[in-house]
Amino acid sequence: MAVEGGMKCVKYLLFIFNFLFWLCGLALIVVGILVQVGLHNTLMIKDASASGAPIVIIAIGVVIFFIAFFGCCGAWKENYCMVTTFAILLVLVILVEVAAAIAGYVYRNKLSAVVEDSLTDMISKYKNGTAEFKKSVDKMQEDLKCCGGNSSTDWKNFGKDGKTVPDSCCKNVSAGCGEGAMTNAAKVYQKGCHDALEALLKKNVLWVIVAALVIAFLQILGIVFACLLMRGIRSGYEVM
Repeated sequence: MAVEGGMKCVKYLLFIFNFLFWLCGLALIVVGILVQVGLHNTLMIKDASASGAPIVIIAIGVVIFFIAFFGCCGAWKENYCMVTTFAILLVLVILVEVAAAIAGYVYRNKLSAVVEDSLTDMISKYKNGTAEFKKSVDKMQEDLKCCGGNSSTDWKNFGKDGKTVPDSCCKNVSAGCGEGAMTNAAKVYQKGCHDALEALLKKNVLWVIVAALVIAFLQILGIVFACLLMRGIRSGYEVM
């Protein structure tokens, strides 16, 4: 009787775990989409490698979403085959996540180069860019309180006089405030956006790591609960 009660507890714990896991998968999909939109519309990062992280996040979110749904059904119906498949798929997901974490660590130093290349590309395309493109670059400079890539002088080809910067570089933004004010520290931010943008991205990566650790902990719990339930079902215990 005690074993039966224990198996009931495991069954419901696995079901609750999968519901939380399902929510985590949904959250990863949303986060991945937001990161992708943020990188390519707000920050205008065009480097192909920058798309890798959000695409992987979205893909893992979709896989987790369906695996969790599968696990919920298996736990509720007490189906040995479904619970076993769920546990195996969960192990595979963890292996993929470990591989992704290793790849992220190996390429962590590339972030600075990606930001550098993206900012250089943005500056070169700004003058002839679309209104939406200019608005995105302007918003970045205003929000981060910076100007250019490494310094305001990166805008030397923006104006005919070689001393004009976009108005979004100004400390107090107004029409024409950047004209001839490239090196005027009282009017224009002299510090470039590279360091501020890299720091922002690293901060976001830190939150992703925290979320990944939480999800990994839930995944390990899920495997433990699944194995216990599989053992109970195979032993012929009545868990209803």
